[in-house]
Amino acid sequence: MPTTASSPKHSTALEQGGAPTHALGAVTASDSTLRRFLHGLPGVDAVGLEARAASLGTRSIKTTAKAYAIDLAISMVDLTTLEGADTPGKVRALGVKAVHPDPTDRTTPATAAVCVYPDMVATAKEAVAGSGVKVASVATAFPAGRAALGVKLADVRDAVAAGADEIDMVIDRGAFLAGHYLKVYDEIVAVKEASGAARLKVIFETGELSTYDNIRRASWLGMLAGADFIKTSTGKVAVNATPSNTLLMLEAVRDFRAQTGVQVGVKPAGGIRTTKDAVKFLVLVNETAGADWLDNHWFRFGASSLLNDLLMQRQKLATGRYSGPDYVTVD
Repeated sequence: MPTTASSPKHSTALEQGGAPTHALGAVTASDSTLRRFLHGLPGVDAVGLEARAASLGTRSIKTTAKAYAIDLAISMVDLTTLEGADTPGKVRALGVKAVHPDPTDRTTPATAAVCVYPDMVATAKEAVAGSGVKVASVATAFPAGRAALGVKLADVRDAVAAGADEIDMVIDRGAFLAGHYLKVYDEIVAVKEASGAARLKVIFETGELSTYDNIRRASWLGMLAGADFIKTSTGKVAVNATPSNTLLMLEAVRDFRAQTGVQVGVKPAGGIRTTKDAVKFLVLVNETAGADWLDNHWFRFGASSLLNDLLMQRQKLATGRYSGPDYVTVD
């Protein structure tokens, strides 16, 4: 059964003060060197990228492999609630579900994490105490990221102080699209330092970056700055995770590790709702980045409704009957 890795195979090395150290450190020496590097990355063949993503999405798997894939996908879910109407009771219930997704079958793996706003971190932490389920907190003025750096860093420190194991930050898309790459880089480095021991997921909001070339540049920028994960989206815009943008990010983490020895995780978020969708993404991971990423230390699904479908399909494989949505809790 899939389990959370106790330690990474690769990790991001940080200098004193939080600046990342790796084989590509020199490219961030100035705005001009960073711009030259990012714009020197190979252009993305959009037609080829989408064709490959579509082709991998047609792969079929055997029943035994499907059972494994479902359990693996459950173990990779960041069970998420990010609504203005979130209450302590809702977050506690979500935490209980993360620890025991199917109370009638204790062989069901726990999810990787619960993901909440900073003011709900302490409540979530209590709900999952002793389970190994992580608590992730969005921060940095999520989802728009429109705030001064000091406000963003205070947001991060509050979440960490409350017990967050992981921080999901949003980049300043306006600065990125204006070409102010070093500003975005410096902000990620500062957030990484403020996160302390918490792992940092950097959200690009790919639906707002307009082009695949920009997604590739943002992926490399985030990794250069010390991201532990690169994440597609907030789930709050029209276009979120897609097979194509996730494939592009998987290629980026694969190539980054080849050049630096540093392994970075990937988290598609938003719009992944069915078991069929999840299996397609797992095939993308295996065929693009490789088996080293088929672990919840390196790959996550940002989702809320996905877990219910995974549980229903798991029950169907076990019993031969489709139990339907009334047999899983509504989050």
